Order: sequence, then C-alpha cells, then structure tokens
Amino acid sequence: MGQEEAAWGELYENPWTIPNLLSLVRIGLAPVLGYLIVEEDFNVALGVFTLAGITDLLDGFIARNWANQKSALGSALDPLADKILISVLYVSLTCANLIPVPLTSLIILRDIVLVAAVFYVRFKTLSPPRTLSRYFNPCYATAQLKPTFISKMNTAVQLILVAASLAAPVFNYVDSVYLHILWCLTALTTTASGYSYYHYGRKTFKVINNK
Repeated sequence: MGQEEAAWGELYENPWTIPNLLSLVRIGLAPVLGYLIVEEDFNVALGVFTLAGITDLLDGFIARNWANQKSALGSALDPLADKILISVLYVSLTCANLIPVPLTSLIILRDIVLVAAVFYVRFKTLSPPRTLSRYFNPCYATAQLKPTFISKMNTAVQLILVAASLAAPVFNYVDSVYLHILWCLTALTTTASGYSYYHYGRKTFKVINNK
C-alpha cells in the first residue's frame, strides 16, 4: 500500500465507512420510493422518504464528528446519493402529475452535467497508469469535492419540494399556490447552483496528492 502511494501519489483509504454505507442505503431506497410513488402509495412513500432523510443527516453528522469516518470518497458519494434520490423522486412525482415536466427536466439535465464533470475530474486527477481497475477502485482517493453554498441550498429546496409534493395528496393540497411558488424557487436555485459550479470551476474540488 505504501509503495502505491509513493509511486502514484493518491491517498489509499478505506471506503467502507459508516457515512459511505449510509449513502449506499440512500441510493438503494431510491427505486423503492419511485415504485411507491408511481403506485400512488403516498403514505408509505412519506415514511420511506423520512428514513432516507435520516440517513442523510446521520452520514453528515458522523463524518463531521469522527475523523476516521471522513473520506474523499464520501465527499463524492454523499452528493451522488442525493442526486440519484432526487432524480428518481422528481421523475416519479412527475409521472404522478405532482411536479411539472419542465422542472424535472431542468434538474436532471443539471445533475447529468455535474456527474459527467465528476467523472472528468476523476480521470484528470488519477495518476498514470489510468486503468479501469484503478479508475473505479474507491480506495484510490484523488480529489475531494467541495459543493458551493448555493448548491447546498438548492439541495435543501429540492428536498423541501419533494416532501411537500409527497404530502400534498395525503393532506389534500395538490393545487396549493404555495407548491407553485416552490416550483419557481426550485427552478431558480437549480439554475443558480449549476452556474455556480461553472463560475467557481477548480475551486469546487481539491486535488489530493500524497507525494
């Protein structure tokens, strides 16, 4: 392990931390939520969504308070789990006619661009030899992602809209004007967060080098 660090300069870390496992749980809950929403089982979907939210809070709390649970992989896996969960939720809620198609399209387009950018950063920061086995090996940490402030705010707004939309058919406020206001706010923060990554560029990630 030490020779690999000296030769290639990447940090070799244990990817199986509790926060990373919680992020994987969140990814696993995404298709379950999608199925429940499409089947219009909104009561159960609300409960599963709450569970997913708890895993999100827990992984952040653990990573911040226990140094040995913080990892470069987690800096990418946590937001990736959020993006997968949010994308599945927005598509399924759109299928259930609870969120408009243009808003969901905007969110998914931004997330596709950001995920592609993460793969590009991974490729550029991985020292030779750039083999597939090393590229996809989570033990080799090459960069730590640093989300922008507006991106964190956008994730919060998107999740608030999801919670409100899930609860709407349960509590009978599907046509509320406040949901329409949330649609507009979500579109605004999604656009602003996408631009923030373009504007700050290299400041949104830190290259890890052990040399």
